[in-house]
Amino acid sequence: MTISDYTRAPSVGTEQPELAARLQKIWETAPGIGGWLSTVDHKEIGLRYIVTAFAFLILGGVEALVFRLQLSWSDRHLLNPEQYDQLFTMHGMTMIFLYAGPVLSGFSNYLWPLLLGARDMALPRLNALSYWIYLFAGIFLYAAFAIGFGPNDGWFNYVPLAARAYNGGPNIDFYALGMILLGISTTVGAVNFVVTFMRMRAPGMSINRVPILIWGTLTASMANIFAIPAVSLAFFLLWMDRNVGTHFFDTAGGGGSAMLWQHLFWMFGHPWVYAIVLPAMGMVSDGLPVFCRRPLVGYSAVALATVATMVLGFGVWVHHMFATGLPNISLSFFSAASIIIAVPSAVGVFAWLATIWTGRPVFTTPFLFFASFILLFTIGGVSGFMTGSVPVDWQLTDTYFVVAHIHYVLIGINVFPVAGAIYFWFPKFTGRMLDERLGRWNFWTMFVGFNLGFFPMHISGLLGMPRRVYTYAEGMGWDWLNLITTLGSFVFAAGVLMLIWNVLKSVRSGAIAGDNPWDAPTLEWATSSPPPPYNFVVIPTVQSRHPLWEDRLASRPDEARSHPHAGLVLEHGREAIGTDPLDAQPDIILKMPGDSYAPLVFAIAVTAIFIGLLLLAWWLVALAAVVTAATTVGWLWPERNLGETREPARD
Repeated sequence: MTISDYTRAPSVGTEQPELAARLQKIWETAPGIGGWLSTVDHKEIGLRYIVTAFAFLILGGVEALVFRLQLSWSDRHLLNPEQYDQLFTMHGMTMIFLYAGPVLSGFSNYLWPLLLGARDMALPRLNALSYWIYLFAGIFLYAAFAIGFGPNDGWFNYVPLAARAYNGGPNIDFYALGMILLGISTTVGAVNFVVTFMRMRAPGMSINRVPILIWGTLTASMANIFAIPAVSLAFFLLWMDRNVGTHFFDTAGGGGSAMLWQHLFWMFGHPWVYAIVLPAMGMVSDGLPVFCRRPLVGYSAVALATVATMVLGFGVWVHHMFATGLPNISLSFFSAASIIIAVPSAVGVFAWLATIWTGRPVFTTPFLFFASFILLFTIGGVSGFMTGSVPVDWQLTDTYFVVAHIHYVLIGINVFPVAGAIYFWFPKFTGRMLDERLGRWNFWTMFVGFNLGFFPMHISGLLGMPRRVYTYAEGMGWDWLNLITTLGSFVFAAGVLMLIWNVLKSVRSGAIAGDNPWDAPTLEWATSSPPPPYNFVVIPTVQSRHPLWEDRLASRPDEARSHPHAGLVLEHGREAIGTDPLDAQPDIILKMPGDSYAPLVFAIAVTAIFIGLLLLAWWLVALAAVVTAATTVGWLWPERNLGETREPARD
């Protein structure tokens, strides 16, 4: 999105084969490896995010299974302490940073323009840059693990254990620089979502007509813009302490503060929890009503609760620091905030239950995943509510009860909705249906395995088992609980493999889906499955939250109906319509950039800067910085096709 065209008003028309053929030629990505590396198509980028995130999910899952074998009984020595530390750190880092957030970015990248009735994200090249940097950051972090220097201080990376004096290898340097690199990806992606929401909605899609998934990703993106700088700063200061001789976190006479790390980390960490669940909750809010054959109950309340949850989420970071000796007045304030945040969370639960209760549920596989999410969300929410109380938290902190809580939150509220979303939107992605019978086996295996594996952790914690231990002594009373947890983990992993097998099998031989196999109400189902490169032949016009259900929901005059297949015609090159932020009234024609190698080259150069910082090879840092600057100039150089020069833009 680079320039406006004030001299031309688009015509209005309907979908025509000739127009579709012209748009195909304008928007399609070139075939071959060149097109694959340079594409800025949001659908390609979204699918790459999802596939890459699932690859990291498998890696993180395998790491968990290995150390679950270690913990399955007392006094086992499958791993030594250093190996265990690296495995459980990599597991946490992978699941939280390389899977949970990026997989939601993948769905949102793919779905946002389709849900909004747009041709693409607002900033397509920035979108591609976000993916490439995410991929390179993941490779950077796993390269450390592959050569035996994986992060080994937990995903929270507490100082002073992460300081050079106590952790002399390059493990923490890899982690610190990798996280800063990953933060760049998350930040530019978040900016893109916010701009897309503000300017790319279909005409008539006012802010009270957007799907809840849009609200979830939007609030998560706004949170990331404010939260990521805190953790990036923390990791940069730690890298400075370890390599330049500063003393921000040096507690051994250097005047630094370990508490500073915890404040900076959790100012990011707790909002991040909501950032990786709110879009997933949005998926449930949009997908569940389709199988209840009615709109979501309490749309406005759920949208407001989504925003309120995120705002309150910035006021509860000390929730993680109740046992650090902070003043009582501080504990009281943050305890109250931690408990109050249950209110907007409960709004969603009641809305989903009311939708099921007043609807006519169809028990498909995506419905099972979405409905089970409500139970798991409630269990995870209640255990979190318990730790919001300071006296209870003092008893439970650093026990396996907290491990159970975080897994009910991160798996129950992220993995289950994501699995449901795959079953729901797979037909749109591929044009084929997933196997429903295998899907039911898939769901019940995951559901039973998950609860068998993670619910006993609550009891282990109440019996006093500490987290972050690589083994435990015989006679503590934890053996059978840990054995059950380990067995449940393997059952859950088998369920995840069923999901992957179903995808691999169905992408080639699944039943043909058609455009709208679920009879769903939103705009992504108004185009073909899979969608063409331009998404919509004409820009849809929207008059309600459910443009494809208007015939059955209310009697409307023609002028008050949505028109998914008739609207503005934009065929003078890659063009999109810009609308105003509140009412989505069209006010501009946007020239969209084409495919480009610039995002890939920029990402490689930035990654090279971080490799240079890791090796303290300043020549490499300088060289990569020059390439980065040159790529930036090339990226921003005025293009005639985008109308950025004095000459008229080419059609």
